[in-house]
Amino acid sequence: MNENNWLGRPYYSLDAYLKKTYGEKLYKIAIDAGFTCPNRDGTLGRGGCIFCSAGGSGDYAVQAAQHASVKDQLDAGISLFGHKKIGQRFIAYFQAYTNTYGPLSHLRALYTEALREPAVAGISVATRPDCISEDIVTMLVNIMEDFPDKFVWIELGLQTIHEKTADFIRRGYPLSVYDTCVAMLHKAHIPIVTHVILGLPGEIQEHVLSTIDHINQSGTWGIKIQLLHVLKDTDLSSIYAQGIYTPLSQDSYTNLVIDCLEHLAPDIVVHRLTGDGPKNSLLAPRWSLDKRNVLNTLHHTMKSRAAYQGRLYTERQYL
Repeated sequence: MNENNWLGRPYYSLDAYLKKTYGEKLYKIAIDAGFTCPNRDGTLGRGGCIFCSAGGSGDYAVQAAQHASVKDQLDAGISLFGHKKIGQRFIAYFQAYTNTYGPLSHLRALYTEALREPAVAGISVATRPDCISEDIVTMLVNIMEDFPDKFVWIELGLQTIHEKTADFIRRGYPLSVYDTCVAMLHKAHIPIVTHVILGLPGEIQEHVLSTIDHINQSGTWGIKIQLLHVLKDTDLSSIYAQGIYTPLSQDSYTNLVIDCLEHLAPDIVVHRLTGDGPKNSLLAPRWSLDKRNVLNTLHHTMKSRAAYQGRLYTERQYL
C-alpha cells in the first residue's frame, strides 16, 4: 500500500490523483448538453436501463433548459460554490444521457466550448461503449492536440460483465463492444473510467469480483463503483414494489466494496465508492443518503481489517 501517493487512504482515490497531478482538488461541474440515448430514442429501446431516471443519470447536472450554452452552465455551476474556499480549476462533466451520441461537428463544438474556459482543467464525457467510433476517437485525439495542457476522460457505463444481468437491466450491448471500445481508447491514450454497479438483481460476490477482474485486464484507468439505487418512476421501482428485488444493506455494501477494492489493481484510480441518489426520488436504500456515514464506515472497516486496494490483486494482462 502506498500511503504517500494515496494521501493516507487505503485506496487510490481521485482526490489523491488530482492533488498529486494538479496540486489541488478539481471540482466537477455536471452538464446537461441536451443529448438523448439510443436506449431511449427507439434505436435500441425506449425505456432506458431499468434503473435509469428520467434525467438520464444527470439529476445533478446544470439543466440545459435554464442555461442554453455549455459556458452558461459552467458559470452557473461554479457560482453554486459561492464563497467556499476551493481551487481555481474545474472539470466539465458531460453527465446526462449519452454524451457522444450526436454528429461529430456538434460533439467537437461542445467539448471545445468547455475546454476554452480558463477555469476548466479538462472534460469528462459519460457515454456508452456502443456510441464510440473510430471517427469519435480521432476527433478526441485532435481536441487533445488543440488543448495540450488539458485532459479528456471518457466514462463508460459497463455495470457488469455478465450477459444475463446485462439483458435483465436492458443495457443494450454485449461485453465484446465494451472490450473493443476500451482497446480503441487505450490505443489512442485516452483515459477510461469504467462504471460498475453493485447490488444488481441476481448478482452475488462471485459475479461482482469477476467483473472487477475483467476491468483489471482491460486497461481502464479509473473506476466508479456505484450502489444500485431504486428511483421513483423507473422499471426497477416496479420490481422493488413487487418484492422481487431487495437492495443491499449497508453492511453488505461495505463488505462488497472492500472485496472489490482488495481485488482491484492498485494503479486504477477510484473515482467513486458510492452514489448520490436524489433525495426526492430515492426509494431505496435510504441509508445511502448519508454519504459521509457510508464513507466513514467504509474507511473505519478497512482500517480495522488492514484492508487496502490491491491486497488480493494478481498482475493483469491487457485484453
